[in-house]
Parts: sequence; C-alpha cells; structure tokens
Amino acid sequence: MALIILSLGAGPVAADADGPDFYRVTGVSPHDVLNIRAVPKPNGTKLGTIPPGGACIRNLGCQGGLSVQEFSTLSKAEQAARLKRNPCWCRVEYQGVTGWVAGRYLAEGSCP
Repeated sequence: MALIILSLGAGPVAADADGPDFYRVTGVSPHDVLNIRAVPKPNGTKLGTIPPGGACIRNLGCQGGLSVQEFSTLSKAEQAARLKRNPCWCRVEYQGVTGWVAGRYLAEGSCP
C-alpha cells in the first residue's frame, strides 16, 4: 500500500506512468476477482477482471491516494479518512484489456 501511495505524488487528475512498470494483485479473496473498469469509479462499467493471483499487470498511471506529505504527516486515522474521500485508482493493461482498478489491490510486480 505504501508503495502505491508514495508513487502517486500529489494525486494528479490525469494518470501518468510513474511507479513500477508492472503490478500484481494483492488482498483479493481467493474466490473473488479485481474488476477492470472503464472509469476510475466503483460503479464504472466493468470491462474485464483480474484473478486474485494476477500478475504482469502493466502500469499506465495512477490518480488519487495520499501525497507524500499526507503520508508523512497525517495519523493513520487521518490517512484512512483521506483515502476514503480520495481513493487511489490505477489505469492498467491486463491481457489486452485496458481500464481502471482500485489501487489498494495492487502491489509492485514483474512480468517475465
């Protein structure tokens, strides 16, 4: 989580591809999937899914989340409240599908 938060900077409106080249899925239940959405919103049109063990997810940039200053100065409770108001969403490409996923379910990964 800290990796995603720190890679975001001040949370630009448009995605930029700072951070790792690839992600892997983390924190998704074994019987669930990570939805790829058309827009960075929980109710956005679902374009595809990534399984709980999904890897080789190309980073196309993230938006939202905590700035480095917020991560460094806010209490854990304040950070949680800020993330609830401004969640991290990452634009990714996975097996030919490009869209947005909730950043809290991504960790730095690789692609062979």
